[in-house]
Amino acid sequence: MHTVSRKTAAALLAAVAMTAVGACAPPESDDGGDATGAAAATSAADLGGMDALVDAAKKEGQLNVIALPPDWANYGEIISTFSDKYGIKVNSAQPDASSQDEINAADQLHGQDKAPDVFDLGSAVALANTAKFAAYKPATWDEIPADLKEPNGTWTSDYGGYMSIGYDASKVPAPAGVTDLLKPDYKGKVALNGDPTQAGAAFSGVVMAALGNGGSADDIKPGVDFFAQLKKAGNFLPVDPTPTTIESGQTPVVIDWDYLNVGQGAKLSGKLQWKTVVPSGAVVGSYYTQAINKDAPHPAAARLWQEFLYSDQGQNLWLSGGARPVRADAMDKAGTIDAQAYGALPKAEGTPVFLTEDQTTKAKDYLAQNWAKAVG
Repeated sequence: MHTVSRKTAAALLAAVAMTAVGACAPPESDDGGDATGAAAATSAADLGGMDALVDAAKKEGQLNVIALPPDWANYGEIISTFSDKYGIKVNSAQPDASSQDEINAADQLHGQDKAPDVFDLGSAVALANTAKFAAYKPATWDEIPADLKEPNGTWTSDYGGYMSIGYDASKVPAPAGVTDLLKPDYKGKVALNGDPTQAGAAFSGVVMAALGNGGSADDIKPGVDFFAQLKKAGNFLPVDPTPTTIESGQTPVVIDWDYLNVGQGAKLSGKLQWKTVVPSGAVVGSYYTQAINKDAPHPAAARLWQEFLYSDQGQNLWLSGGARPVRADAMDKAGTIDAQAYGALPKAEGTPVFLTEDQTTKAKDYLAQNWAKAVG
């Protein structure tokens, strides 16, 4: 579940203290520098088209990624598919690191061949570090919603999800809404993925609870009050959920991103009845952000990686991991989306709420002042 790790720490939290990077250096590139001019390319056309980009990336021979857990949104298969398709070695450093760790690595390894080529970041960390990114627009740029990308291509949303409730159907009834979790059926059973003052998934869980109790993106107090009630009722379980606690039955109800809960259900098929529900009327969404390191040691491979991720193939690979790809609507209309995987996503009733940067800051400040004294 990566609590206070790579992604759960990322959605808000440039302020969290991060550890230093100790990734092993990959072999030196054979290209001897950016001979192709890829570092200045803002599209494949700048290099003469996709074939030229592929050739340049193959010449570099490697791609450095960081903070991509193989079981997070299907990144394991995404990495292996890219590597096999183009014959490019992917060096994956610190898979369980946070978004801020990615930025720290770029700073600490600046000018070295082992520096990250690309980033996959929580939005707050991405917005705080745009000066470190190279603008690039993949071929499918026009199919990405305008509010989910920076106009010049400095950063682009890639995949996301909705906050959800995962539960063991053999131990608890299906919750229709957030307030159901206050019922006696859930006594000692409800876990939140992390501390909401530090972990992005937990933060969004509080926002979900707020929406389900009369609050809004501008007022998360009802969400904090809800968890205080949950604790008073004896239903709140102060345990950070992991795949192990879920499988063992220690955390039979988990508030987390839908793609993580869906992923747990797939892994545990045949072992327990792990199901996922997005609470009606309390749909909280969030997208992660893709960017290229402007000092990428393998600039062509970094750009080819973007082309792959935003292609139908790459988007469907995220989808098969339970994540909602940013081009989903366009692919659905074009008939290029994996219909089975798309249909298997948890249904969401109500308009999804995406917090703005200002709303996130306001909510984070409220949590810093009130979470500990209300819930502990």
